[in-house]
Amino acid sequence: MPKLYKPEKIDLFNNPSIKEGWIRDTIADNPSLLNLGDVILKDKERIQPKAGRLDLLLQDSYSNRRYEVEIQLGDTDESHIIRTIEYWDIERKRYPQYDHCAVLIAENITGRFQNVISLFNGHIPLIAIQMNAFKFNDDVALIFTTVLDEMSLGIDEEDEEEVITDRQYWIKRSTEKTVEMADEMLKIINEFAPNFQFKYNKFYIGLAEDGQPKNFASFNPRKTAMNISVRLPYSNEIQDKIEKAGLDDMGYDKKWNNYRLRLVKGDITKHKEFLSDLLHKAFDNWK
Repeated sequence: MPKLYKPEKIDLFNNPSIKEGWIRDTIADNPSLLNLGDVILKDKERIQPKAGRLDLLLQDSYSNRRYEVEIQLGDTDESHIIRTIEYWDIERKRYPQYDHCAVLIAENITGRFQNVISLFNGHIPLIAIQMNAFKFNDDVALIFTTVLDEMSLGIDEEDEEEVITDRQYWIKRSTEKTVEMADEMLKIINEFAPNFQFKYNKFYIGLAEDGQPKNFASFNPRKTAMNISVRLPYSNEIQDKIEKAGLDDMGYDKKWNNYRLRLVKGDITKHKEFLSDLLHKAFDNWK
């Protein structure tokens, strides 16, 4: 039988042997600890004009999304919240070609400040992560838990009636063959959700059940391929399956909670089992 080991929780703020710089460097060496997806380090202690230094700048490996990360030991306070937003604002103005998100990491995100942070959510892309440290003999484990995620944005389905199109519109915009690829995906969906039909919109082909939009997936036929977006929370397991399948991964869109894939001729037949499983998961998650 395994032996139960109870780790000792560390108060980082009052621990003289563990400095904020060590935590910053540890995250810089292992950015996956933050569970922000497949991110890489772009910079650390990044100088901000007349505003100090940004602890960490991370970037998604598959997209143009960047994360401005501020680290704080102890309880969350006003100055760190303001600083986090200020650094995010500076970076987004300097590099508007990227999609930016502010990240505040604190040892204790109190209920009061969680409410304050949530007021910004929806207006400012902001993620709050609580950090806990535990001692195992002479080793230290850091655990990061997202307590406030960026607000997921959805398609304004109430406005869809204003931009309704039809199948012929999409054939002219793309090709008949790539629209037929979307048809193949609908057949897969109908195997587990028989009441779903396409709803042809100006910017994407959505899904509807009994006439009501339910876009757990959407499709965008192009000239030589078809792009598909599947709405699901990010998971390493799904990402690994996408990579092992060898599909053309367009990157996870955290802003919209979408997996994005580019499918070409033969992909749907070759990867039908995986695509069906992915769509079924999104359907169950939507319910």
